[in-house]
Amino acid sequence: MKELKKEDIKQEVFDLYDDYAHNRVSRRLFLDKLSTYAVGGLTLPSLLSFISPDYVKKKQIKQDDPRLVSEYIHYDSPKGGGSIKGLLSKPADATGKLPGIVVVHENRGLNPHIEDVGRRAALAGFVSLAPDALTPLGGYPGNDDDGRELQRKRDRNEMLEDFIAAFDHLKSHPDCNGHVGVVGFCFGGWISNMMAVKVSDLGAAVPFYGGQPTEDIDKINAPLLLHFGELDKRVNEGWPAYEAALKKHGKQYQAYIYEKANHGFHNDTTPRYDREAAELAWERTIAFFKKELQ
Repeated sequence: MKELKKEDIKQEVFDLYDDYAHNRVSRRLFLDKLSTYAVGGLTLPSLLSFISPDYVKKKQIKQDDPRLVSEYIHYDSPKGGGSIKGLLSKPADATGKLPGIVVVHENRGLNPHIEDVGRRAALAGFVSLAPDALTPLGGYPGNDDDGRELQRKRDRNEMLEDFIAAFDHLKSHPDCNGHVGVVGFCFGGWISNMMAVKVSDLGAAVPFYGGQPTEDIDKINAPLLLHFGELDKRVNEGWPAYEAALKKHGKQYQAYIYEKANHGFHNDTTPRYDREAAELAWERTIAFFKKELQ
């Protein structure tokens, strides 16, 4: 059988995976529906394998990369989960204090992909902290299916407090210059938007395809850089109202909608990945942080 490519897969399969990844359909229903697309010599196992994340082959920066100092730490989250584990990374050749970035995972805990994103941020010249909101439940369990189940057991507002505590920890860290931003993906995009509402001294926020706040938007002080995939109808439906509120209150923001890109287009471990959109969005993100956090 020929090697599967992204163009071989119907958009409905990506939409179905999005429903499954966000707990809108059970695994059993997901597999039942997915099987209807296993036609023409395409088997269900091969289709499932193709759309599932590959954390081994797609890692961009190894954990022991000599260009970085990267280690797990614990920090206090009094209003959230108590003691939270996170991956703290910085350039190995850093000679002074650096701006900080909190990197917020999707709805499945601190998996290898988000750790990789944390290292990418550090390699770009920042001190990054990628927390694991699943710490109170034992941490990321090693696979995304179980990670999603665990994250559903936590209150999302308590998890928000965990990431606000990460901001506080990073801001006062001896390697940080006190200017801290946040970048998040999916659930982490919602966290990024909410931190902009809740944290008055947040330096900058970059939500990737994140849910939008509906209240207290007038309290936002941080400049925003928002990334959306054109095909991500679920998240995008809330953007017009959010943008109207940002305009009404005179907030500083930039928003980009990437043509023909799906939800999760920045995640290079799944076929939803759109290389052109992801690389452009990340270039814009790093440039934005360098401008706003110096």
